[in-house]
Amino acid sequence: MKIVLAYSGGLDTSVLLKQYILAGHEVVAMTANLGESDMVSGEGSQDALEAVRRKALALGAKDAVLIDARERFIQEYAYKALAANARYQGVYPLSAALSRPLIAQLLVETAAAHGYDAVAHGCTGKGNDQVRIEVGVRAAAPHLKTLAPLRDTPLSRPDALAYAQAHGVPVSQTAAKPYSVDANLWGRSIEAGVLENPWNAPPEDAFDWTATPGTEPAGGSEVIIAFERGVPSMNGRTGADLVFELNRIAGANGVGRIDMIEDRVVGLKSREVYECPGSVTLIEAHIALERLVLTRDELRTKAGLDQKYAEIIYDGQWSAPLRGALDAFNAQLAQRMTGEVRLALIRGRAVVTGSRSPFALYDESLATYGHGDRFRHDAAGGFIEIWGLPVAAGAAKAAAAAERSTPTLV
Repeated sequence: MKIVLAYSGGLDTSVLLKQYILAGHEVVAMTANLGESDMVSGEGSQDALEAVRRKALALGAKDAVLIDARERFIQEYAYKALAANARYQGVYPLSAALSRPLIAQLLVETAAAHGYDAVAHGCTGKGNDQVRIEVGVRAAAPHLKTLAPLRDTPLSRPDALAYAQAHGVPVSQTAAKPYSVDANLWGRSIEAGVLENPWNAPPEDAFDWTATPGTEPAGGSEVIIAFERGVPSMNGRTGADLVFELNRIAGANGVGRIDMIEDRVVGLKSREVYECPGSVTLIEAHIALERLVLTRDELRTKAGLDQKYAEIIYDGQWSAPLRGALDAFNAQLAQRMTGEVRLALIRGRAVVTGSRSPFALYDESLATYGHGDRFRHDAAGGFIEIWGLPVAAGAAKAAAAAERSTPTLV
């Protein structure tokens, strides 16, 4: 069989690639550069991912393709989620979940380029990513066969490590540090090992992008995020370059550590640890600007729709028509999302300290309690009379009904 394998170079996909080669299949290993190597090796570095590509060839892949999808990921996926302030269960910025529909699309495009009729992934039967990738492939190319060998024949982490050792497959995981890590510019997720017990505090060796509490720079850092119709920039940096820089600055101040129990698509709960310094900072800034320029009804409506948008991403429904409809709603509001937000990155938090916009609905002359107050205080009484009319009428009717039902004492 001719197969395009989504290949990260980690334990599971390396073992899977070797198994396919030994079984006589022809495999193209497809690796997507979504920015993890930038965070590990320095801005613009391709060394780490080039090593992944060479590793796939050494294991026997017929070809190994490395696709630079960093800008595509940020512009077409992450920034759409940013417009919805998307955080699953109000916490997780969906870094891994956002990358899966793009990986599915890249698998489809690579299969078409090589004339292959099957794609494969290394997801297990209890994870979310199997849903996201397979639904994405079906949406883009329903004729392709999608293989999930680690779902059909589960392989424990100790068994996978033993297989890798027995077949000369180099991996970075060890029995002492068996974390499963997935990373892109929008965030880094860590699971497995001691993290599977929710009572265990995450060990410091699980973190890589964020400073240990107490070691951040004294006084923190300050950044100003500019938005032009909802699209962020900072000191001339845009797109993937901006997110990389925010990961660096906010991470150095301990921003973006997340430890949560989340509800997976397949129904079970899991303990997940994340590092999302850049995305957390951008979402906080975006929310602050929305509060400045959107009306009360827009904010109330959007809050519910934002939660739904996060669920759509997490549940693997990126290709659903509803997501496109919500994108159109957010794009309409983004016409007024121009301005600047100042944040203090300090002691693990991104704290908004100021915002301004030409579309700001805040009017100091109406809000002030000092001189120059233009608010019509005398109009408030009439407003309360009308605003409270349904409540007052209802209370009067209830009182009258209670009086009628009270027995008369003779």
